[in-house]
Amino acid sequence: MAAFLLKTLVSALVIAVASEVVKRSTFLAALIVSLPLTSILSIIFAAREGKTHDELAAYSMGIFWFVLPSLVFFVVLSQLLRFQWSLLYALGGGVAATVVTYHLWMRLLGVFGIKI
Repeated sequence: MAAFLLKTLVSALVIAVASEVVKRSTFLAALIVSLPLTSILSIIFAAREGKTHDELAAYSMGIFWFVLPSLVFFVVLSQLLRFQWSLLYALGGGVAATVVTYHLWMRLLGVFGIKI
């Protein structure tokens, strides 16, 4: 239980820092959030919990393959906000576009024999 609370605290701290930085600099906040901090933290936590190097390598490659289609979210969100959509609808549109992209991406990876 203590490990879970530590993970939660560290993760919340990263989000809190980014949300405070955005008040001063959208550039710096975007840079902080774009860093693979959650991936790094989850890899460290998984390693501490006994995952092997092979498991961590597979996990890392899985993250790589999922990051690429997730970028669609940011493009769609920014465009919908530029079209003056409300934040809630723009977020929903970004999520919907990302879900569709994930589905198509997984099919495309399958065509090339890439398994995650």
